[in-house]
Amino acid sequence: MSRVSALSRGFVILGIVLVAAGLLMPVLRKVPYLGRLPGDIRIERPGFTFFFPLTTSILLSIVISLAARLFVRR
Repeated sequence: MSRVSALSRGFVILGIVLVAAGLLMPVLRKVPYLGRLPGDIRIERPGFTFFFPLTTSILLSIVISLAARLFVRR
């Protein structure tokens, strides 16, 4: 496979993943503890809110890595 072909294939896959993530957003917001786990950082001040879902990001990264390992065998 040529380098240009591999790059274009990567962009197509990235686009599909982004569209799927966008379509799943309303569903994922209804998951009870997603985004509200211990370790997620939330700072609220008058007129300002900062939210960094650290634990949720780590958990999702582990789940996605395991799923990719299951589906992508070389």
